[in-house]
Amino acid sequence: MPPSLTFFQRPFPSANSILLHGTQPILIDTGFRTDAKRTVDLLHSVNTDPRDLQMVVNTHWHCDHAGGNSYLQTKYGVSIGAHTIEARRINNKEGDLGDATWLSQPFVMYEVNKLLEEGDVLDTGDSQWQVIATPGHAIGHICLFCDGVLIAGDTVHSDDVAWLQTPKIGTQKNIEIMLGSVEKLATLKPTVSYSGHGALTEHPQKRLDDARRRYEKWAQVPEKIGWHATKRIATYEVMLHNGMTQPALENYLLKSQWFADYARDTFNITPEDFTQPMIDELLRSGALVWQNDLLYPSMPFTAPK
Repeated sequence: MPPSLTFFQRPFPSANSILLHGTQPILIDTGFRTDAKRTVDLLHSVNTDPRDLQMVVNTHWHCDHAGGNSYLQTKYGVSIGAHTIEARRINNKEGDLGDATWLSQPFVMYEVNKLLEEGDVLDTGDSQWQVIATPGHAIGHICLFCDGVLIAGDTVHSDDVAWLQTPKIGTQKNIEIMLGSVEKLATLKPTVSYSGHGALTEHPQKRLDDARRRYEKWAQVPEKIGWHATKRIATYEVMLHNGMTQPALENYLLKSQWFADYARDTFNITPEDFTQPMIDELLRSGALVWQNDLLYPSMPFTAPK
């Protein structure tokens, strides 16, 4: 019998949340900080008080997944669980927390109360979930697995794969790490997967096989990794602003460390010379479209307030 859970699918750019039911329920990911009150409403809709949560567990520390942590912890005393690598850095206020400086995104401080490692088991009283370390998209990314059900975070989606931080980690090393994570999940033979964005995946084994082949091809052409990542990060920023003028987008790109790093390390070009090709590619690929005088993402989204 599959474990009991409720899947709260949020519109882009925020991340999905998943409630694992039981006498000691666990909430996976909290979305943006501006989603926090909505998260409380979602919990109440399934007769769960935030105070009754055993903990919140983050698949990783990016602001779209962990942004609501501070609110739930401060207002309701909710404990937070995260992989040890990220947890120690957060608790020690050490380094670029949540990759926020590199990504030019916000990070709202919280304390991690439960440090998680590969092989740990989280018991909701109804089901037991295995913690699986799956770095690649983020240094402390984890997934959870129970009786064929995979909570995948951002490792793989129903229609996409995780973008990689190759300038920070190194292209070949990052691909090797990500392939290791994908292979680890494939050996579990999941029957259904819930990712951090988009709909559930009813054929996760195929998606994992597709992801492996895609990363293997990208290893031969690093520029494809760069294009995949930069288009997603830039489009994400346009979602956050609910549309941007071209000068505003250009200004954002030139101020962002991630953009400078991909330009120099992946494309061997200055950020100034990479700006127009970036915008051209966003338009050519259909990631962004013109609406009057603003650039908007072509996919459905709801900008955070």
